[in-house]
Amino acid sequence: MLQETLEHGRRLTDAALERLIPAETQHPVSIHKAMRHSVFAGGKRLRPVLCMEAGRMIAGSLPAGIEELGAALEMLHTYSLIHDDLPALDNDDLRRGRPTCHKAFGEAIAILAGDALQTQAYEALARLRCPAESRVRIIEEIARGTGTVEGMIGGQVVDLEAERSKPTAEMLEYIHRSKTAALITASLVSGGLYAGATDDEVRKLRAFGQSVGLAFQIVDDILDVTQTSEQLGKTAGKDTAAQKATYPALFGLEESERQADSLVKSALEQLQGFGERANTLKELARYLVERKK
Repeated sequence: MLQETLEHGRRLTDAALERLIPAETQHPVSIHKAMRHSVFAGGKRLRPVLCMEAGRMIAGSLPAGIEELGAALEMLHTYSLIHDDLPALDNDDLRRGRPTCHKAFGEAIAILAGDALQTQAYEALARLRCPAESRVRIIEEIARGTGTVEGMIGGQVVDLEAERSKPTAEMLEYIHRSKTAALITASLVSGGLYAGATDDEVRKLRAFGQSVGLAFQIVDDILDVTQTSEQLGKTAGKDTAAQKATYPALFGLEESERQADSLVKSALEQLQGFGERANTLKELARYLVERKK
């Protein structure tokens, strides 16, 4: 059942991305080829799936057009990966099993491809088929989740500054909550808002996202030291080599796994009031910590 949900969400997202991103033949072709190279590299589409399933839980069925919100979230996620992989940041050659954008197209085009995906995402968000007030709240939510104050960019900055230093538990949690959990949380909250969630439902989705998002990144840290590059589709061991702040480096593997499990348990408690409608989101939460890549 969960695999069907993931596959259906991936197909919906890919179809929306195909519609929203200019074709490779559209002038100037170099930028559109670079955007598509990274977007259609075979990602799991977890953020769009979480967004859509949050919307389904709130509305009782999948709201029409929500896949375009999911596609915008995937564009923002992919832009962050393109920029993270650049030599000035993480300097990686492999992403989702293929050469990173700057390896395939050069640094200048890769930077612009990331910029273009961010711009394209907000154009898609501005055109969402939901009430104007919901649209504005969604844009605010996602902008904050990708911004500098406890958002994705802020987390990336602190992550860079923490390299080759001895991080505290507080610093490490800030990095992971900002760099990864913030966009996961924004995906869930924006899906709920699209479906007409009440303030109380938004609060529960936010708490769920903050816990499951942090657990997701802890598992990413664990996989970086326990899996191969072939298994991950990206360069394994990069965090250790760069002396990055990670949960295994600070707490060890066993304690990191315990913390991830505890966070998922806390996340699941936030959905108790939704009854059977929350079953798929609960399954997704468990999947995020049981995955192997």
